[in-house]
Amino acid sequence: MPELVISNTSPLFYLHRLRQLTLLRALYQQIVVPGAVRDELHAGRIQGEDTPELADYDWITVRSVQVPEFLMRITDLGLGEAQVLALALEEPGSLVILDDRFARAVAQMRHLRLTGTAGVILKAKQEGHLEAVTPLLDRLTQMGFRLSNTVRTK
Repeated sequence: MPELVISNTSPLFYLHRLRQLTLLRALYQQIVVPGAVRDELHAGRIQGEDTPELADYDWITVRSVQVPEFLMRITDLGLGEAQVLALALEEPGSLVILDDRFARAVAQMRHLRLTGTAGVILKAKQEGHLEAVTPLLDRLTQMGFRLSNTVRTK
């Protein structure tokens, strides 16, 4: 059975803007998002942002989740991040795709498997789905995405 891969909003947003959203399907076959992520993408679209319409991707499914009380008390987490983490805690061994630094720190403290938008791009290159990553990383930076020097040198 394939691993459960749970994405937050920003990886879907940025990969869509790069016209590389299908890398997620190539790498992981199926992606799960909580309802808050769907809602955040929809709200962005209403505000004029170029966001993916999840209904157009049959390999992305929306799953409802109850957020544990301890995650609700972490005020620096957005609802999307809290729901992504809650889903991952319900499904041991799942992979979460998160970009937010604080949410990533919480995921690491909970010993969750973790990657981000840049990690997806690097993995796609390693697996032969992309010829080069530098142009995509440069475009991410132009969109306001913050990349660490560590990612840039990989």
